[in-house]
Amino acid sequence: MLESVPGIRRTRAAEALAAERPAILSVAAEIPNATVTTAELAERLGVSEDWIVSRTGIRSRPVAAPDERLSDFAARAGLAALSRAGVDAADVDLVLVATLTQDELMPNAAPIVAHAVGADRAGAIDLGAACTGFLSGLSLAAAQIETGRAERVLLIGADFTTRIVDWDDKRTAPLFGDGAGAVVVGPVGGELGAIGPIILGADGSGAPAIHIDHDDRKLRMDGPEVYRHAVARMGEATTAAVEGAGLTLEEIDLFVYHQANGRILRALAEKLQLPPERVVDVIEHLGNSSAATLPLGLAAAEREGRLRPGARVVLSAFGAGFTWGAGVIEWGGSEDA
Repeated sequence: MLESVPGIRRTRAAEALAAERPAILSVAAEIPNATVTTAELAERLGVSEDWIVSRTGIRSRPVAAPDERLSDFAARAGLAALSRAGVDAADVDLVLVATLTQDELMPNAAPIVAHAVGADRAGAIDLGAACTGFLSGLSLAAAQIETGRAERVLLIGADFTTRIVDWDDKRTAPLFGDGAGAVVVGPVGGELGAIGPIILGADGSGAPAIHIDHDDRKLRMDGPEVYRHAVARMGEATTAAVEGAGLTLEEIDLFVYHQANGRILRALAEKLQLPPERVVDVIEHLGNSSAATLPLGLAAAEREGRLRPGARVVLSAFGAGFTWGAGVIEWGGSEDA
């Protein structure tokens, strides 16, 4: 207990916050206007469009223009999420940006984004866990609120992954796209909305399978090895998170997985015997935008009317490192929101 530590006393405000449960209050997305179609890419790579689609499930992907900045997209997504949550930027305590493609090597994206949205009293941290970054950030945000160290957190997943691919590599170039998604995490006192258990894992022995060297700064990937581990790890984490929440797979309304490629999504659904209508699949026209895919999936599900108040949702991701995880949330809000 904090009260037992000399010189530290829990404030009434901290006690009140710790008594609240954290939840995602809103979600928003921001993607570039320009796209590269799979037909265009197939011609460049000397393969057929069907060859790419059958292996990836992707027909087009948004691509940021050379003069567009990741921090601008992250800030616009963040502002939209704050507006939808009815939260003033001045009241944000912490800004978390999950990314591996910040605009500059230094400074990090988070302080730039915090300033752009007007969260001038917030702490600002970039998270580096590749495609698992957003889920890692959600775990961090929930913990900050549960302990009373923060009341409102702006969490953003944003990546311009097309800037780190080799456009002449047919094994990786067709997979990736650009985008940003944001959520506001805060305490709720009503009946709906919660962030349940989040299971995170890592295995550094898998690092060579997805890597970017300083030499050429281009993504290299052992596709079959990544596929095998992604399906296994996300499947295991899903089961563990659902069991940790005291639920069964049948009681989960939506499964929002990292949009790595269409074959991984189908394999997960088959492995866990999930009905296709309960698995969010938006990769066809978005591609794999690394840390952005989970909030983009949530935003798409909400637009489609699939993410209703009280819905139980699994979020799961797998990325370089290897890193992976899964968590269970209950969507908040009301039918009139």
